[in-house]
Amino acid sequence: MKIINDGITAPIGFMAADAMAGIKYQGRTDMAMVYSKADCTCAGTFTTNVVKAAPVIWDRDVVVKGKSARAIVVNSGIANACTGEKGLTICEKTAEAAAKALNIQKEQVCIGSTGVIGMQIDVDKVTDGVSKLANSLEKSPEASLRAAKAIMTTDTVHKMMAAEIELSGKKVTIGAMTKGSGMIHPNMCTMLCYITTDAAISSEMLKKALSESVKDTYNMISVDGDTSTNDTCFIMANGLAGNEEITEENEDYYVFLDAINTINTNLAKKMAADGEGATHLFEVKVNGASTKEEAVTLSKSVVRSPLCKSAIFGKDANCGRFMCALGYSGVDFDPSNVDIYFESKAGSVLVVDKGMAPEFDEELALKILSEDEVSVRCEMNMGDKSATAWGCDLTYDYVKINADYRS
Repeated sequence: MKIINDGITAPIGFMAADAMAGIKYQGRTDMAMVYSKADCTCAGTFTTNVVKAAPVIWDRDVVVKGKSARAIVVNSGIANACTGEKGLTICEKTAEAAAKALNIQKEQVCIGSTGVIGMQIDVDKVTDGVSKLANSLEKSPEASLRAAKAIMTTDTVHKMMAAEIELSGKKVTIGAMTKGSGMIHPNMCTMLCYITTDAAISSEMLKKALSESVKDTYNMISVDGDTSTNDTCFIMANGLAGNEEITEENEDYYVFLDAINTINTNLAKKMAADGEGATHLFEVKVNGASTKEEAVTLSKSVVRSPLCKSAIFGKDANCGRFMCALGYSGVDFDPSNVDIYFESKAGSVLVVDKGMAPEFDEELALKILSEDEVSVRCEMNMGDKSATAWGCDLTYDYVKINADYRS
């Protein structure tokens, strides 16, 4: 696999655009469009929150009905959630405007929204934005970058990636962009993510690959424990690479899945590192669990603990907080078997030895915890299963950002 300097427009036949629509933000782009020149198979995973935003309801229909997809329209600033029938009408009007401008069917348009919950969107601003987008579609790394920036809310950095692989002797490309900084919790994919590929792959296998990848990537991140109303991960495959269509779990499928996993893992970590107010990427590795499910539960319990997140922010090697978080996870284990290490590029230090706090080098621990990326490795010594979760530290700025979010 080859990583390339591009994003959502990297695969053959895909274009993107950004626009200033003034939906909430002023003086910056706040809408993006992605368009495929050919019909695409599609798949998606969506929020498990009972309160689902209008775009989630619209996009689920696109996926469930199994029709082809051709375009994605995303706005930032207003989430179009808790907006009732009017919110669904906004989705339909947006899709109709895109369908007319692109000469496709409205059912082929995926809709995405992110921002403040409960506010209504001005439909005229959205449809005007769609016209601007359709008239400025472009295939280039710069277009990918502009689209990734247009969907940001409290994000401090854009998030995109692209890679090339070989399937049945043909070069296949995958591109992606995500946004996510707050309301991030592992319960689906907890953000907006859009993936494009020119691979030829059946709808069934595309859905399988996306579901498999989400489990170990976007489902393993947590910033604040809040599962959003708008969480969406949507993928389109137009088949223009000309590879033999993937219709079963063969070698090509696993090469494709590995590439999707690499991209999604990279972007998941970028979201965790860019958590609202964050100063550290906080990684939790659990090894030696009895089952995969228990390893996942243990790692999530630690990564979402406010006390553990606070310890990472304060560079405080307070091992008791991490043992405590393992202990209330719901997994039954023998504490006397557990070893915990703090690790970063500055080194590694053992802070729990067979369930007890040993004497350790506090200065080394401080150096380790002072790095931008910090890992807590938990050796359970119960079996051979492992899992990794990603989050960030809990800082004063998280409260400041969210206390002032609507203004």
